[in-house]
Amino acid sequence: MNTAFYITAKELSEAGFDNIPDELVSSKHMIYSSPATLDFNSPGAKGFGVKRAGLVVPESVMLLVAPGCCGRNTALLNELGYNEKFFYLLLDDTDIVTGRYLKKIPKACAEIRAELDYTPSAIMICVTCVDALLGTDMERVCRSSAEQSGIPCVPAYMYALTREKRLPPMGLARKSIYSLLEPQKRRSNECNILGFFSHLEDGCELYDLLGQAGIKKIREVGRCKTFAEYKEMSRANFNIVLNPEARYAAQDLQQRLGIPFIEMVRLYRLEKIHTQYKLFAQAIGAELDDGEFYDIAFDKIEAFRSRFGELSFAVGECLNADSFELALALCEYGFNVTEIYGTVGERNFVFVKKLAEISPETRIYSNLSPTMLGYERDCVIDACIGNDAAYYHKDLPSVGFNDEEQPFGYRGVWLLFDKLEKAMEKHSEVTLTDEKR
Repeated sequence: MNTAFYITAKELSEAGFDNIPDELVSSKHMIYSSPATLDFNSPGAKGFGVKRAGLVVPESVMLLVAPGCCGRNTALLNELGYNEKFFYLLLDDTDIVTGRYLKKIPKACAEIRAELDYTPSAIMICVTCVDALLGTDMERVCRSSAEQSGIPCVPAYMYALTREKRLPPMGLARKSIYSLLEPQKRRSNECNILGFFSHLEDGCELYDLLGQAGIKKIREVGRCKTFAEYKEMSRANFNIVLNPEARYAAQDLQQRLGIPFIEMVRLYRLEKIHTQYKLFAQAIGAELDDGEFYDIAFDKIEAFRSRFGELSFAVGECLNADSFELALALCEYGFNVTEIYGTVGERNFVFVKKLAEISPETRIYSNLSPTMLGYERDCVIDACIGNDAAYYHKDLPSVGFNDEEQPFGYRGVWLLFDKLEKAMEKHSEVTLTDEKR
């Protein structure tokens, strides 16, 4: 069996972004949907795939328009309580060849309205790669469906083919989610946080910092329990974008509703977090004191390193972080990162270049490369971060760090090290128990 392909940070940096090896570019080879990556690579993904994301709009339902092979894995979401929110329009070969199913969609939406004993806030019409290949005008289909059903109908694009394009499916999903917001009078002491389908972790310091700036109401779609609460998001004075995939949605809200946005990035390097908050304060014309939160995070890192030493980590991409930025942070904190399993893009290549300066021998793998079938550990790794990294090293202490409540800022840093500490302790206890046996 062939060994898994990797390239070191130094080699990749010297090659440059325009010369990334084919093995790291999924569009240039067969995709290996390993158990390590199934959560994010499968259309029936756990977490927030397009189907579940579309239902973030409170009181909405979804019509899945797809061949049976694309619809069957939706049953996985029934375990999360979505079984009464999904309706299906299954396509046969004739439907696809003739396109006749496009006339069935408005009728199906009308049937959904008639069948339910309540009126949904919206019908999210989820379409698949079939419509990507056919070039279906879903905006037009949704207008016709809304007319026949009397309910707002919004497209949800489950286009796996566009995953690596400028506007990937989850970017389109975010635009659809906020497309139902309508203009109303904005309030100077209210703002929205955009970027994730779930809300920030309750202890995130961003809430406190916004309070320092005089913001009285902070809204996130993941905290909206009713459609009425959701509609209040259009009262925001500004939006805060915490995920680049929400930029398209924020631009649409700025154009339609006149709500400007400020973009921040999820980071794990303390100095960069501090700098970002400083720039954010300047942008909104406020003074923010983040010293307390910085100190807590700094002390967490120092205490962990003092207790466990300069551990060597494997960092995956099934986690709430950019693999390369997190790896860079760990190296700057005095740890080692032996391996990264991640997707190299234009946005994070800058981290690869910085990583090459302080940890040139760090190996970079692609989870989706078929060569990962031959992966075997042949280097020192003490602990793993990310569900995919944990899959490759089942015998090592690991932290999934992929909870639905989203970490951000200093809070994200200290949550990570709290979880790492518990994982190391648990692994030590298990090892001692095994030795006694």
